[in-house]
Amino acid sequence: MITCPKCTKENQDHYKFCLGCGAELPRDAAPKPFSPRTPPQGTKSPIASVGPAAGAPAVKAGVVPVAPASAPAVAAPPPAAAASVAPSKAAPAAVSAPPAAAGPASGTVTCPQCSHINQPSNVFCGACGFRLGGGVPKSVAAASVAAAPVSGAIVLTALRADGTEAGTWTMPIAAENSVGRDTGGIFAGDSYLSPKHALFRMKGPGRLSVEDQGSLNGVYRKLEQKVPVELQPSDVFRIGQEIVKFESIEAQPPSPDGVERLGAPSKGYIGRIALVIGRETTGNAFPIPESGIHIGRERGDVLFPEDGYVSGLHCQIAYEGGRITLMDLASSNGTFIRLREETDVRSGDVLLMGQQLFRISM
Repeated sequence: MITCPKCTKENQDHYKFCLGCGAELPRDAAPKPFSPRTPPQGTKSPIASVGPAAGAPAVKAGVVPVAPASAPAVAAPPPAAAASVAPSKAAPAAVSAPPAAAGPASGTVTCPQCSHINQPSNVFCGACGFRLGGGVPKSVAAASVAAAPVSGAIVLTALRADGTEAGTWTMPIAAENSVGRDTGGIFAGDSYLSPKHALFRMKGPGRLSVEDQGSLNGVYRKLEQKVPVELQPSDVFRIGQEIVKFESIEAQPPSPDGVERLGAPSKGYIGRIALVIGRETTGNAFPIPESGIHIGRERGDVLFPEDGYVSGLHCQIAYEGGRITLMDLASSNGTFIRLREETDVRSGDVLLMGQQLFRISM
C-alpha cells in the first residue's frame, strides 16, 4: 500500500494518483514477485475481434497512420487514467444513477460496475476506476441510452487524467462528421491531433463507426478488461506511455539463386513485440514464446519500471489454437489498440486520439 502524503489515504501500490484527492503518489521501486496465471498455451477465453481483418492494410511501425504516405510521431503523453466514469451530462438518460451499494463488510462500498469492494473513503473504484456514489455503470448507461427519447445526438466527452470531464463536443446531425485540430473546441489545443484526424459515420439509429483519416498518430480504442482480442501482424497497441508493435515471425525464403538466409532459429516463438520510438523506428524488441508473455511495471516477462502509468501487471499476450490475443488485466489506465480500418463503436466506448481520451455517448 502507498500512503498519500497529501491526504493520508492508503492506495494500492500500482496506483499513480491518489484515489482520494488525485495527488501524485510516491513510487515504490521494490518489484513484486511474479507468477504467471495462464496455462502454458495461453488463456482459454473467448476471442473478441477488434474489427474485420480481411483486406485490412498493414500498419507501419509505430504510431503509424492507415495511409502509408504518413509517418508516426514520437510517443505522446500518457492517456488519462480512469476512463470508466459516468456518461456526460449532455447524453440523455432515462434511468437515474444508482448509488454504490454497501458492501458485505461494515463500512465498505461495492462498486456498481465491477462489484469490487472499496473503502468508504474511496472516490473512485480501486479495480475499474468507476466514480463511486454518483455515476452510472456501463450496463445501466446502455439501458439508459436505449430507453431515452430519440434525439439523434452523438456526444464526445473529453476526460481528464483523474476521470473527470474536461468538455464535450456534440456532433452535428449529419451522415458524416470529421474531427481533428481544425474542428476547434476541445480538439483545438492538442498538437498530436491531425487537422482532420477521424471520421465518424452514422449508420442508422444507435449505430456509429469511426475511421482514421490518415492521421499521423492514429485512433485507438480502449479494450474491455479481461476480454482478449486477436492481434494481427503489424498491429500497434499502447499501454501507459509505451507504444508497442506486434510482429509475427515468419521463415524467410531463400534468395532467387537458392541461397538460404542466415538467422537464429525461431522454434518455439510465435512473434515479437517492438517498442516504437520514432518515425519508422523501433527500439527494444522482445520475443513471444508459445506460452505467451505478461507485461507490466513490476511483474511480468516484459517490464517498464520507469513508466508510472503502466500497472504492476498490465496486460498479457497469449497463444492458443493458432491465434495470438491481447488482453487487459484490469489495469488502472487501460490498454488501447490502434484501429486498422472503419470500426463500429458503441455508447460508452473510449477512444484515444492525440493525447486525449474521448468517451462516446449516444
